[in-house]
Amino acid sequence: MSLITPDFGLLVWMTLIFGIVFFVLAKWGFPMITDSVQKRADRINESIAKAREAEEKLRNLASEQEALVEKARKEQAAILKEAASSRDAMIEQAKVQARDEAAKILDQAKVQIAAEKESALRDVRKEVAVLSVAVAEKVLRKDLENDASRDELLGRLVDELSSSKDLNS
Repeated sequence: MSLITPDFGLLVWMTLIFGIVFFVLAKWGFPMITDSVQKRADRINESIAKAREAEEKLRNLASEQEALVEKARKEQAAILKEAASSRDAMIEQAKVQARDEAAKILDQAKVQIAAEKESALRDVRKEVAVLSVAVAEKVLRKDLENDASRDELLGRLVDELSSSKDLNS
């Protein structure tokens, strides 16, 4: 499995999970959001309608009219500011969640890489041991072909064993 290109099975599962999440959001999440946005728009429209009624009633009083218009502008700015701040909060929350998910994926990849590295090292060590034994066997067979070298090797082994027993005692 390559770390750059995902397997076909992973793509299928990711697509399936994305579809399920999108379906759940489309079924229950988006209607709630659009409902709240519609309510907010209705509230803004009601505020604008009330401001227009006040302008008609107070057409003769210019100073009061200016105060009401200023009040409506401030309310609209506050609503827009609130909407912008909630949007920024949602974006920041999504970024944090994405960073956390990326960190999890990176940690999982590091663990998997370490496990694969350890497995490869074990395999290499096993192969080196097998090759060493094979080389030693060939060298010993070649060295022990004649009787004189065989007798010499047996004598050295007996001497080493007897000297190691003397050291252990």
